[in-house]
Amino acid sequence: MKHLLISFLLFTAYSLAQDVQLKVPYERHVLPNGLNVILHQDKTTPTISINMWYHVGSGYEKPGRTGFAHLFEHLMFEGSGNVPEGKFDEWLEAAGGDNNGSTNTDRTNYWENVPSNALELALFLDSDRLGYLLDAMSPEKVDGQRDVVKNERRQSYENRPYGLAWETISKNLYPEGHPHSWTTIGSMDDLSAASYEDVVEFFKKYYVPNNASLSIAGDIEIDQTIELVEKWFREIPKGEPLPPINPAAAKLSEDKILLLEDKVQLPRLYMVWITPPQFHPGDAEMDLLANILTGGKNSRLYNRLVYELQIAQDVNAFQSSAKLSSEFYIIATARSGHTLDELKAVIQEEIDKLKMSPPTERELQRAVNQYEAGFLSRLENIGGFGGKADLLNSYFYYTGNPDYFNEDLARYKAVDVEDIRAMAQTYLVDDGRVILSIVPQGKPELAVSRKGDK
Repeated sequence: MKHLLISFLLFTAYSLAQDVQLKVPYERHVLPNGLNVILHQDKTTPTISINMWYHVGSGYEKPGRTGFAHLFEHLMFEGSGNVPEGKFDEWLEAAGGDNNGSTNTDRTNYWENVPSNALELALFLDSDRLGYLLDAMSPEKVDGQRDVVKNERRQSYENRPYGLAWETISKNLYPEGHPHSWTTIGSMDDLSAASYEDVVEFFKKYYVPNNASLSIAGDIEIDQTIELVEKWFREIPKGEPLPPINPAAAKLSEDKILLLEDKVQLPRLYMVWITPPQFHPGDAEMDLLANILTGGKNSRLYNRLVYELQIAQDVNAFQSSAKLSSEFYIIATARSGHTLDELKAVIQEEIDKLKMSPPTERELQRAVNQYEAGFLSRLENIGGFGGKADLLNSYFYYTGNPDYFNEDLARYKAVDVEDIRAMAQTYLVDDGRVILSIVPQGKPELAVSRKGDK
C-alpha cells in the first residue's frame, strides 16, 4: 500500500507539473530613439543582469568584408568616449560584477551581472560604448584588435585539430554570397583588407539604438529602472532604418563529398544538412531527432557505433538553429583501425530506420524530458548566456514576443513520433548534404569514398 501511495503521489505531481504555465512577467518600453527595453523583476537574489543585443551578426556582413561583427565584440571592451581603455572591466569588477559578450550569425550580445546597487554603473558603461565608442576608437586600436582576432582565428581554425571543418562546411553547404556561407570570425583576407573607414561605416550602420534591445532582469524596481535607462540612453541618436536580410532559401541538390588532411590522430566524419530556421516548423523536431540519435549512452548512434560495434570514439548530433537557416550535424570520430566509410554506413542505416519506422514513444519522451529539464534549469538563472535576461532578448529578436517561454516549450511537447519520421524523410536526404572527412595527413584511404569509388 505504501508503494502504491508513493507512486500515486509521484504521478499526481508529474501530472500537475504538465499543466503549470511558466510565468516570466515583463514590461517593454521603446525609447524615442528606437531602443527596445525589456524589464523583468526577480527578487530572488540581490543581483541584476543587464543584457544588450545588437541585431547584427556575421549574417549581416558582405562578401569580402566578413568578421566585422566579431571584431566589434572585441572593440566594445576597449574604451569609449567617457570610459578610458581598460576601465570597463576594472570598474565593473570593483563593483562586484562580471561581464562577457558573444557573436553569432544573427546577433552580437553583451551582458553584465552586477549587485543591485551597481545597476546605474552598468547602464552608464553600456550606453557609453553605444553612443560614444567612435570618440575613443582609432586606426591603431582597430589594428590591435584585428591582430587579436587573427590570432584567435589561428588558434580556433588553422592551428586546432579539425579546426577548418566549420569553414569548409559553410562554404560548401550554401551558395557563394549567402550570409551563412562564411564563418562568424571571418576570413584572414577580409580581416586584413578591412580599412578603418570600413569598420567605422559598419558601426554607424548597425550599432544604433533602433537596432538593439536591452533586457534587464533581477532585483529591480521597474519605474526606477526605466528612468535610469532613459537617463543614459535617451540622448543617443537614432540610426537609419535597416532593411531586413532576405536571401533566397538555400537548398543543396547534391551530395558534396569532401576531404581534408590534417595533423590529427583519428579520422572524423561530418554529415551536414540544411534544415528549417529557428522557431519554424521542423526546428524542434530536428532537436529531438538529434537527441534520439546521440542523446546519451542508450541513444541509437552511440549504442551502435561506440558501445556495440566499438568502431567510433565518439558521436554527436545537433540542430544548429539560426534565423535564416539551420543546419543538422552528425559528427563521429573513428577508433584507430577503422575507416569513415564504416561509420557512414552505420549512420546511414540508423537514418534509414527512422525514415521507415518512427522512434518509440519511450525514445521520444526521453528526448522531450531531457529538453524540458535543461530548459527549466536555464530559467533558474537571470544572467549570463541562456539566462532569463538573455532568453527575453532572444525571444524578442526571433519572435517579436519576449515572453515566448510557454510557446517555446510547447513546441517540443507537441511533437509525436510520426513527426520525427516525417522530418527525417524531409530533411535528412541522401542527395543534398555535405559529407566531410578529416583524416591524418597521408591517409586519404580512411576517408568516405566518393560515389563510384570502391
